Amino acid sequence: MSLLFCFSFFFANRFEHPAGGYRKLFETCEELSETLPTTVTGRIPSFLKGSLLRLGPGLFEVGDEPFYHLFDGQALMHKFDFKNGQVTYFRKFIRTDAYVRAITEKRVVITEFGTFAYPDPCKNIFSRFFTYFQGVEVTDNCLVNVYPIGEDYYAVTETNYITKVNTDTLETLKKVDMCSYVNINGVTAHPHIERDGTVYNIGNCMGKGASLAYNIVRIPPTQKDKSDPIDKSKVVVQFPSYQRFKPSYVHSFGKTDNYFVFVETPVKINLLKFLSAWSIRGCNYMDCFESNESQGTLFHIAKKDPGEYIDLKFKGAPIGMFHHINAFEDQGFIVVDLCAWKGFEFVYNYLWLANLRANWDEVKKAAMLAPQPEVRRYVIPLDVHKEEQGKNLVSLPYTTATATMYADGSTWLEPEVLFSSPHQAFEFPQINYKRYGGKNYTYAYALGLNHFIPDRICKLNVKTKETWVWQEPDSYPSEPLFVQTPDAVDEDDGVLLTIVAAPGAQRPAYLLILNAKDLSEVARAEVECTIPVTFHGMYKP
Repeated sequence: MSLLFCFSFFFANRFEHPAGGYRKLFETCEELSETLPTTVTGRIPSFLKGSLLRLGPGLFEVGDEPFYHLFDGQALMHKFDFKNGQVTYFRKFIRTDAYVRAITEKRVVITEFGTFAYPDPCKNIFSRFFTYFQGVEVTDNCLVNVYPIGEDYYAVTETNYITKVNTDTLETLKKVDMCSYVNINGVTAHPHIERDGTVYNIGNCMGKGASLAYNIVRIPPTQKDKSDPIDKSKVVVQFPSYQRFKPSYVHSFGKTDNYFVFVETPVKINLLKFLSAWSIRGCNYMDCFESNESQGTLFHIAKKDPGEYIDLKFKGAPIGMFHHINAFEDQGFIVVDLCAWKGFEFVYNYLWLANLRANWDEVKKAAMLAPQPEVRRYVIPLDVHKEEQGKNLVSLPYTTATATMYADGSTWLEPEVLFSSPHQAFEFPQINYKRYGGKNYTYAYALGLNHFIPDRICKLNVKTKETWVWQEPDSYPSEPLFVQTPDAVDEDDGVLLTIVAAPGAQRPAYLLILNAKDLSEVARAEVECTIPVTFHGMYKP
């Protein structure tokens, strides 16, 4: 039976998970040769006529070689199709080079986020030695997200490679190297997509003076001549890097109607280590991260059209940050809401599969050492004057966030905390993006992480801090995706779609449809197979 509740401290009555059913999220599964029917309870809304697409790891070992980190397993695409009130399920591995070569050679061939690929043991000692000096072979394991570019769809990770897929058959079509089109070392899995289909993304690059920087890239919408929009990709603005050879890790960025917001955290990528130590002694991506404990957090802004960097210095206490929730302009300010982790430590240090597969007491013990999560609101003033030193520049009546100018001309940002509870994270956030992306909004939805284990769906009113939760015992949902009802009036008129793993149930996984207003259950479509963890995805009408 579902547990539904609405109160300010919604994590007070949390479930424990001593049975360890969450381990099923991190187990290898097979792809399907044909679609599976589902058992539907409740009523599927008639306006759901498309597909729910999700990406995540599905292969956690190759032969005798395991993958070690949550972001290492090979990309598996999932699809729930809606038609005439019925739902079917299908899944298929993306035929990336990393996957095909691993399956063919029965070993890890390309180094992943936390798993190093050793040279072929069948080679002699001399050829193995020279393999170490061939440079970094970047993975194309696109297990993080899927999004449209023009009329096509791409599965993505955080490297320079994106993979075109057929979202009807889940067939892999082609691999695209974004480095061939723009000055970028990689792009995030969280672009911003405007109503006309224009795509904006960010990634680090080689900037002016042989130092690192960050480029915002624009990919135009569908072309009238049916040419590939990627061919017309261009850089629209560049942000400077705090350190010359150590760019910050970037997972997402903010965008309002008229501005880009880039949050430069103290979690750094040591590129010199990446390019040298990797090829000599062998290391993985995780080995190349470090923290700059003295930097704090820097907030950069740029005008969108035309692209222009605004050279104002905004600083804050150190945080880790992966997901922006939303950003918007109001009365000369930019309001930035995000999911923060307090301090300068890299949260991915706690996402090794060995940690996540431990018994419940050990999972909690490890998570107690991790940075604390918070939902935070920062307010950036666009009009800054030196004579206002020492004063709070924020005049918005609805927030306690502050911005204070220092004598050196920099402005210190203190956030308003919209939600906080020990070791309980409001993460993988979603909003009614179609209508409220980049605009003043009220509601955010998220996956609730209980000591890093996903065990609830959450809703937050960012104005009142009121919260709602859906939860069931021994049930492990995924990121909730908001789908607006066709005749929507209110911001939260719609449903949430999430995939729930329920290892102890007769049918161990299901698609869950929740009313976005109160998180009450609308319907579920159960499948007779397990479904591993998924990260991000989209609803394709």
